[in-house]
Amino acid sequence: MQQQTLKKQIVIEGVGLHSGAASVLTLKPAPTDFGVIFTRQGQNIGAKYFNVVDTRNCTAIGANGVTVSTIEHLMAALYAAGVDNVEIECSALELPILNGGAREFLDSLLDVGVATQEKKRHYLKVLKPVCFEDEKGAKVQLLPNGGKDLHIHFEIEFPSKIVGHQTFEGDITPEVFSTQIAPCRTFCEKQQIDYLRSIGLIKGGSLDNAVVLDGDHILNPGGFKVENECVNHKVLDAVGDLYTSGFRILADSVCSKSGHYHNNELLKKLFADETNFEIV
Repeated sequence: MQQQTLKKQIVIEGVGLHSGAASVLTLKPAPTDFGVIFTRQGQNIGAKYFNVVDTRNCTAIGANGVTVSTIEHLMAALYAAGVDNVEIECSALELPILNGGAREFLDSLLDVGVATQEKKRHYLKVLKPVCFEDEKGAKVQLLPNGGKDLHIHFEIEFPSKIVGHQTFEGDITPEVFSTQIAPCRTFCEKQQIDYLRSIGLIKGGSLDNAVVLDGDHILNPGGFKVENECVNHKVLDAVGDLYTSGFRILADSVCSKSGHYHNNELLKKLFADETNFEIV
C-alpha cells in the first residue's frame, strides 16, 4: 500500500466538548512521510504518543506550551479513511466534538477522498506481547498476530444494567469502523455530568453529542445508535490513541476497562524496547 493524503483541503467547524468554544479545523494535504501534524498558534505538534500531555477525559497533545485536546475521534477517522499525511490547523484549544463520535469526521474525509502518493506506507508489526495494567485492574495488551491488520477485543463493565458487561471483537476494517464504531458517542453517568460541570468542563456537551446514563435509563430520546454503543465508543478511542504511534499497527489489541491513559502508557512500553516490534 502506498502512502495517502487528502485530495483537497477540508474545513470542519463545531464547538469543543469541554470548553464550549467555537472550533474550526482546516485539514490540508501533506507530502509523503509528513504524518499527522496539528498546528495551533504557529506551533506544530506531531500527533505522537510522546507528545501526549493529558489523558484525563480525552487525549491532548502539546509542544512548547501550546496544546490541542480531544484529538482521538479525528485520529480514529483518519486511520479508518487511510490518511497517512495531513496538516491540521486548529483555531482553538479543543477539537469540535460534533456528534460525539467519528461519524462527521469520517464523512468529511470520505467526501473529499484520498490521493495516492509515491512512497510506500510503513507498518508497525508487533513481535512480542506488550502489556500495561494499573492498580485498579484496567489492562491493555498488544499481541503478535502474524502481521495481520489491527484486531481489537474490548470489554467494559458498568454497574448500570443498561450497560453492564459489553464486549467488542473484530478486525478494524473500513466497513466495521464506518457501521459499528464511527457513530458511537462518548458516554457518561448523569452524576459525572454534574461533577464535570461543577469544575467548568463539558460546556459544549448535550444529548446530541453524548450518551447520558441515569441509573438504568438512557436520557437521550433516541436511545443508543448502535448495539453496545458504549464499548464500541471505547474501541473508537483506542483506534485513535493507537494511531498516535505514527503507524498502522499490525497486532491484536486486548483491552479491559481501559482508557486514554492506558493506551498512552501501552505505547510508551511498546517503543521502550525495540525488540517488541519491527517496521515493515
